Amino acid sequence: MSYLALYRKFRPQTFDEIVGQDFVVTTLKNQIKSGNISHAYLFTGTRGTGKTSCAKIFARAVNCLHPVHGSPCGECETCKALASPSNLDIVEMDAASNNGVEYIRDIKEKVQYAPGSSKYKVYIIDEVHMLSQSAFNAFLKTLEEPPAHAVFILCTTEAYKIPQTILSRCMRFDFKLVGVDKLEALVGDVLVRSGKSFTPEALNAVAVAGEGSARDALSVADRCIAFCGDRQLTYDDVLNVLGANDGRTVNKFASYILNGQLAEFLVLTDKTVREGKSVNLLARDIAAQLRDMAVIKLCDNARKLVNVPDSMYSALESSAKDVSLKKLLYAAEVFGRIDSDLRFALNPRILFEATAIKVASSNGEV
Repeated sequence: MSYLALYRKFRPQTFDEIVGQDFVVTTLKNQIKSGNISHAYLFTGTRGTGKTSCAKIFARAVNCLHPVHGSPCGECETCKALASPSNLDIVEMDAASNNGVEYIRDIKEKVQYAPGSSKYKVYIIDEVHMLSQSAFNAFLKTLEEPPAHAVFILCTTEAYKIPQTILSRCMRFDFKLVGVDKLEALVGDVLVRSGKSFTPEALNAVAVAGEGSARDALSVADRCIAFCGDRQLTYDDVLNVLGANDGRTVNKFASYILNGQLAEFLVLTDKTVREGKSVNLLARDIAAQLRDMAVIKLCDNARKLVNVPDSMYSALESSAKDVSLKKLLYAAEVFGRIDSDLRFALNPRILFEATAIKVASSNGEV
């Protein structure tokens, strides 16, 4: 397989390349510089925020002979040895598929042996919350009194599922969602390095679609590159890739709802459904536009906060102009919280239309 997904091809190799986790990175780098390495770490946070990447970098950095500002140099003999797939000093285990007590017993037996060519033997256990209760119990004593050469890095998206006895023995780091501006910088850099041109609005749309996850943002960028080929990536291209509705159509829906034009709304809904569009996604797009309208109505610098093409911004500004802020916020709140209801509704279209009629007929009172 010759092609590598962008999130794999551009996986961070040093701490400086980790995006949006300054507190975590600074603390780990300081530990490397001072040589005060703990025996157990817990990296927790939502998907795609850099937990496993940080664990891999840290595993190489604690063994590097000449770390550069806390990151592995990549040039020394140890770094080169650890880069080989055959190395036995960095052990990665997926607890989602190896969650039984026998796997932990295997670690307990092998951890006693000294590392082959490194200072530390590092165990990275991904999705550690998937371990069985008996596996956690078997792991407890090893985690409490490990050999001096052993370092454990536990990664999870659901720390609340891990027993307190395990949590209390780890140095915990919480990875936060990555901000849109940092995702824009990351995706923009990757697209430039991939030889891809793009518009600012398209870049912002990709970053927003990432929802705080660097990996998700790069996955969206990967699909966009495949979709548009050699031409410039535009805002409309991103909408097509995401399956999102055209902004002008969504603006018509929002305007019909806010102005009480129910006949026009129902006709447009029927046309959109016949085209195979999802009302779940449509409701989400309407909520996003209502939010943008509220920002335009409330903020003097709204143009900087609402990053859409000029023509789309003008349409949003026009739609928000004659609507009361009270009605606008009520509509945004209602459409913002019906997503889960639509997901489990037997007939999402009926719920979508009923919600829109309810909002259109209201004066903004809850």
